[in-house]
Amino acid sequence: MSEIENLERIEYEIKPAGNLSLNLSELWQYKELFYFFTWRDIKVKYKQTYLGVAWVVLQPFITMVVFSVFFGKLLKVPSMGLPYPVFVFSGLMFWNIFSSGLTNSGDSMVSNANIIKKIYFPRLIIPVSALLVSVFDFVFTFILFIGLALIVGFSIPLRFFVFLPLGLSLTILTTFGLGTLLSALNVKYRDFRYTIPFIIQLTLFLTPVIYPVSIIKSNWAKYFFALNPMTGAINLSRAGLTSTSVDIIPLLISGGSALIIAVLGILIFKKTEAYFADLA
Repeated sequence: MSEIENLERIEYEIKPAGNLSLNLSELWQYKELFYFFTWRDIKVKYKQTYLGVAWVVLQPFITMVVFSVFFGKLLKVPSMGLPYPVFVFSGLMFWNIFSSGLTNSGDSMVSNANIIKKIYFPRLIIPVSALLVSVFDFVFTFILFIGLALIVGFSIPLRFFVFLPLGLSLTILTTFGLGTLLSALNVKYRDFRYTIPFIIQLTLFLTPVIYPVSIIKSNWAKYFFALNPMTGAINLSRAGLTSTSVDIIPLLISGGSALIIAVLGILIFKKTEAYFADLA
């Protein structure tokens, strides 16, 4: 018998991580891919545009002007004592992360089908990187918000910078969960590609971007609106700009809803992950 045949046979068993496991050690091992995919998407997004990154500023600015004219000037929508441009922009900052992040993440797996079929890497990197592009855009939007406040003569209180990270975290968690969920479903059911714009459009009117929650008088209606996590994120932002206190119960409902969406997104993504290479 040859020496090779006498060697002890070593077997390796490869098992997928649990459905709720993010496998953080593996994600850290491929951390360079977060930068690669994010920077690639940023360059593709603005490379062939004449104004480039200026679009990040122009889009929310123009939206703010339109909302300020129709809802602030003509319809006299209350603004919690804030100048209406500041009021609406404080909501648009977070809404833009949600809307663009959801659009990018929802279509990310299909858009990267060729890469998925060729090499292995943690698939979760793709929708997360798509979300990071929206977070990158938020930096420029926030700078515009500071400039807008200076122009209208509004002094931003220091407490706003305490509430800002909380609202931002809630927004990112919500977008991550729903974007991951839709990215997985979009691989198997391509109809979801057409439902994403509808979901975003519908959710805009169910989110207090252009109006304050205070106009809703019914408690059950407030709790219903709080099921939308973006309601809690925007309320945190505006509570930091005013002297109003945060209503804890609706905030807890929004936070719990965001957590449920994130868990559901991970579950569906992990369950579908084995079929990505075949279905993408």
